Amino acid sequence: MVDHAHITNQAQRVLEAAKSIGLMTVTAESCTGGMVSTALTDIPGSSAVVDRGFITYSNEAKHDLLGVPSEVILEFGAVSEPVARAMAEGALANSRAQAAVSITGVAGPGGGTAEKPEGLVHFAAAREGYETCHLRVEFGALGRHQVRLGATMKALELLEACIQQSST
Repeated sequence: MVDHAHITNQAQRVLEAAKSIGLMTVTAESCTGGMVSTALTDIPGSSAVVDRGFITYSNEAKHDLLGVPSEVILEFGAVSEPVARAMAEGALANSRAQAAVSITGVAGPGGGTAEKPEGLVHFAAAREGYETCHLRVEFGALGRHQVRLGATMKALELLEACIQQSST
């Protein structure tokens, strides 16, 4: 079970990893509504490595703020690998950061389908000079709060892994 203490510890690891190599970070969040940014910025000194966070809950915000092509949203839906990838890459392009994480999913309750069930979340991490990576997690119908906590933790883990990629 993910709780706030685990999230805070993981956020601290992200900040330390980014600071150790001088990277700035950015988040692009949909279903978590800013929880990843909050976890990072709750820690004193985070301004040294957190550039900004985008909360792009609507499809229009994903397009307007991150440059996610409307055609991609129409073809694959907001909760999809192509949209998660475009969100992370758009966050990098629209910030001063070198590492980004994005989250888009169905937190529930309700809103899911057979193809995209409640608890499905797509993540992507992008870093300048590296291939954007994607992660799909089905948390299940745990309830909105638990899905969002799990997604926050998973996004922080993915961001840390993205930061720690070898720069050689």
